[in-house]
Amino acid sequence: MSSLDVGLSMIRTVSRRVVAFHDQAWRRFNDFMPKGLYARSLLIMIVPMVVLQSVVAFVFMERHWNTVTRRLSSAVVQDIAALIDVYKGYPQDKDRSQLRRIAQERLGLVVDFLGPDDMPPPGPKPFFSLLDQSISRQLSRRVARPFWIDTVGRSNLVEIRIQLDDAVMRVFAQRSAAYASNSEIFLFWMLGTSTILLVVAVLFLRNQIRPILRLADAAESFGKGREVPNFRPRGAREVRRAAYAFIEMKSRVERAMEQRTAMLAGVSHDLRTILTRFKLELALLGDSPETEAMRKDVDEMAWMLEDYLAFARGDSGEQAQPTDMAAALEELRSDAERHGHVATVQFHGEPVVTVKPAAFKRCLANLVSNAARYADNIAITGHRDHRYLTVTVDDDGPGIPHAMREEVFKPFLRLDVARNQDEGGTGLGLAIARDIARSHGGDILLSDSPMGGLRATVRVPV
Repeated sequence: MSSLDVGLSMIRTVSRRVVAFHDQAWRRFNDFMPKGLYARSLLIMIVPMVVLQSVVAFVFMERHWNTVTRRLSSAVVQDIAALIDVYKGYPQDKDRSQLRRIAQERLGLVVDFLGPDDMPPPGPKPFFSLLDQSISRQLSRRVARPFWIDTVGRSNLVEIRIQLDDAVMRVFAQRSAAYASNSEIFLFWMLGTSTILLVVAVLFLRNQIRPILRLADAAESFGKGREVPNFRPRGAREVRRAAYAFIEMKSRVERAMEQRTAMLAGVSHDLRTILTRFKLELALLGDSPETEAMRKDVDEMAWMLEDYLAFARGDSGEQAQPTDMAAALEELRSDAERHGHVATVQFHGEPVVTVKPAAFKRCLANLVSNAARYADNIAITGHRDHRYLTVTVDDDGPGIPHAMREEVFKPFLRLDVARNQDEGGTGLGLAIARDIARSHGGDILLSDSPMGGLRATVRVPV
C-alpha cells in the first residue's frame, strides 16, 4: 500500500470520527432542547436579545467605566503627588500634623509616615485588576518613585506606600474614590431587561400559541370521531388559514361520509327488497329439499350483505357519548357464555369512557366472536388510565402465526391456516374491528396470549 493510500485512509477515518462526534453532540444537544413550540419560541426570542444586550453592555459600558476608573485613579495620584511636593517644600513641619490635616480634610486621604525600611517587597499582581494597573501606571508617570500598592487587602480601602528620601509615606484612600465598579449596574441591567423581555414574550406567545393548541385539539377530536364544539379560526393569519383549511377538510369528509351512508342505505334497501321477494317466492313453492337449500342460501346472502354494508358504512352517523365499558364487557361475557363458552371479565379504572357505543361494542364483539369460534375459554380484561382505554381478549385456541397477524386485517382476505377465514363467512370481522378502533384514534394489535392462544389488544385514547 502506497503512502498516498495510507494518507487517504487516515483522512477517511478522521472524517468518520468527526462526523460521528458531531452527530452524537447534536443528539445530546437536542435532548436538552425543549420540544414544545411555546418554549422554543421563547428561546428564539429571548436568547438573541440577551446575547445582544450582553455584548452591548460589555463593549460600551465596560469601556465607559474603564475610562471613569482611569480618571479617578489619576485624580488620587495627583493628590498624592501634591502631598509629596508639600512634604518636600515645608520641612519645618517636623511632625507633619499640618500635612495630615490637609490630606484628611481637603483630599479625603489618610496619610502616615513610616521608617525608611518599612517598604514591603513587591508582591504578585492581582489577576486582571483594573484598579491596580491604573494606579501603578499613574504613579510611575507622575511620582516616579518606588511604590507598593495593596488593592485587595481591605475591601473598601486602597493602601499606597511611596519611598521618600528619609521616610515611607503611607496613604489610605477610599476604593470608591479611585475605582468605579460596574458589576452591580451590569447585573441590574441584564436582569431588568431580561425580565421585561421574558414577560412581554410570555404574554405575546401565550396568545399566539393558544389558537394552535385549539386547532390541534379540534383535529384530535375529529380524528377520534367526536364533535368539535365552538371551534373558530383565531390567531395570526397563517394560523387562521390552517384553521379554515381544517374546517373545509372536515366539511368535505363529512359530506363524503353522508353521501356514502345515503348510497349504502339505498343499496341496502334495494337488495333487501329483492331478498324479501326471494323469500316470499320460496314460501309459495312449499317445503322441499331444493327450497330448503335455497332458503339457506338466501339467509346466507342476507347475512353477508349485512357484513359488507357494516364494513363499508363503518361507524358513520353515530355520535360519541359517555359509555360504561365495564357493563359493555359484561354483556360480551354473557353472550359468550350463552353460546357455551367459559368467559371471564375484569375491569380496572374509571369505567365511563367517551366512545361511539354501538360501533365500539361491535368492534369488541367481533374480537370475542373470533375467539369463541376457535377456543373454549375466553378472558376479557379492560383497563382505563388518564390517556388510554385498553381492552384485551385472550383465548386458548390455536392462535395465528406471527407472519400472518397483519395479513388477517385485510378485507376479504381468507387464509387457509389463519383464523380469519370465518368458516364460510365474509372475512371482514377483524377488518371491521380495526376500522372502528382506528376511527376512534386507536388500533388493534395481535400477540401471544398467556392462555396459550391469541391475544387481541384494543387501545384507544380517552
